[in-house]
Amino acid sequence: MFREGAAEAVPMAIGIAAWGLVAGVAMAKSGMGVPLAILMSIVVYAGSAQIASLPLISAGAPMWVVWATTLCVSLRFMAFSFHYRPYFVHLPRRQRLALSFLMGDSSFALFIRRFPEPHPGPRYEDYFLGSALVTFGVWQVSILTGIVMGHGIPTSWNLGFAGTMALLALTCTQLRHPVTWVAAVVAACAAVAAYALPLKLNIIAAIATAVAVGVLAERAPALRGGARP
Repeated sequence: MFREGAAEAVPMAIGIAAWGLVAGVAMAKSGMGVPLAILMSIVVYAGSAQIASLPLISAGAPMWVVWATTLCVSLRFMAFSFHYRPYFVHLPRRQRLALSFLMGDSSFALFIRRFPEPHPGPRYEDYFLGSALVTFGVWQVSILTGIVMGHGIPTSWNLGFAGTMALLALTCTQLRHPVTWVAAVVAACAAVAAYALPLKLNIIAAIATAVAVGVLAERAPALRGGARP
């Protein structure tokens, strides 16, 4: 299971490395010192939250604003954890807390593609660790490279686009049912429509809209089937 998870995470390495370089370059050019930037990259492990918080830290924003921004950007991990719970509920709390630190967008997508439904028997934690550790390692190497060599990598390279496209390609492989297609399209429209919202709240709006549409779409056939003329 561990080797399987690691092997399936390798194709995502290029996109993750590109996104990590973008985050590292942004940290290097924000005026943050190298030691502090390295500490942040190891402790936080959330590229979108790091990039969202950097302008606020550089501008001397109040700490509560920085925390609120990173919280809003990272709320998707709550949805991830709820989905993971049936697979890991049998593990001790300390082990679950340790695993939660390694959660990521790509590893979540890989896990759900491999295990659409929880079943007794498989050691899900082994597969999770295999994919998550590969992702974590590639991320740390790339972001530290970006921090150290940040001033030599021009932002005009648009490396973040490669990471976005890799994650988008992986997401498209999960659209195997009409309900998921509807939820994805509605989420994309909601994200664009709410783009002007502050603190990246358009991401939260897209997630909430997709969940609502998905739940309604799943329940609609059952309601129609159970209705009496």
